[in-house]
Amino acid sequence: MSTRLYEHPIFLEHVTPTGHPERSDRIRAINMALEHPNFERLERRQAPQANEDAVLLAHPEEHLTAVMREIPEEEGEINQLEADTYASQKSLQAALTGIGGAMAAVDDVFTGRADNVFVAARPPGHHAEKTTAMGFCFFNNAAIAARHAQKAHGAERVAIVDWDVHHGNGTQDIFWDDASVLFCSTHQMPLYPGSGAKDEKGKHNTIVNAPLSPNVGSDHFREAFKSRVLPAVADFRPDLIIISAGFDAHHRDPLAQINLTGEDFDWATGRILELADRYAKNRVVSLLEGGYDLEGLAESAGMHILRMMKG
Repeated sequence: MSTRLYEHPIFLEHVTPTGHPERSDRIRAINMALEHPNFERLERRQAPQANEDAVLLAHPEEHLTAVMREIPEEEGEINQLEADTYASQKSLQAALTGIGGAMAAVDDVFTGRADNVFVAARPPGHHAEKTTAMGFCFFNNAAIAARHAQKAHGAERVAIVDWDVHHGNGTQDIFWDDASVLFCSTHQMPLYPGSGAKDEKGKHNTIVNAPLSPNVGSDHFREAFKSRVLPAVADFRPDLIIISAGFDAHHRDPLAQINLTGEDFDWATGRILELADRYAKNRVVSLLEGGYDLEGLAESAGMHILRMMKG
């Protein structure tokens, strides 16, 4: 498989308060993992910065304006957008570069420049609802990538698979009444943000939630994936699969109580690649979401990317 990775130094310059779990060291941890010889043939590219108008693919203009209004002018200043979401001087630039990387990844898999792509960006995106920045997220990268695939490449059906330990409420909100996008999520419940029950199915039954109880591990996760997520994706027959790749369901992660290992993310990646081979001409775009223990993040993201490279 031909695999690309998008990265950019600007992702280190989105600054959060001391002690905040969503911090620049997350990117450094992934970079350290990628120093292993296994990744020598990984094609690494600098992510382009998207125009502000790209945000409007999934959010109204008033949301973009509201976020821009909170970006500090002074270096070292940090503004609080809501309970746990903060912006520094370079945060908007980082967020737009994350969007640019996601859109470039979509372009790559539709033009054949790569079979699959991983975007190592921050801030994350899957908690950002249509009109609300929350949960460390400003804009919904996965939703914007899906809309870009539809608008620029004529994708008729896009599947988004979210295995972050926190439910992707933002993605669900944006696509609740959209029959052209399937959203599947495994996540711990109860846990922030409180959404993601099985009976939340969307207007067209294109929302598939597979909540996991606290303190379960590999068996429960894989069973939820096999019984709910994979059949839904297969039935949908997508032209593109986007992964909201959060790695905070790792057993070391401090923000949740699901006990996965890197092998579980390797396994889940392999199952998604099989479906992409069958229905989507191998097109997979994976976007970094959560993962707050640096060792667990490095292990899981490394195994995820390596599986993408192997196919």
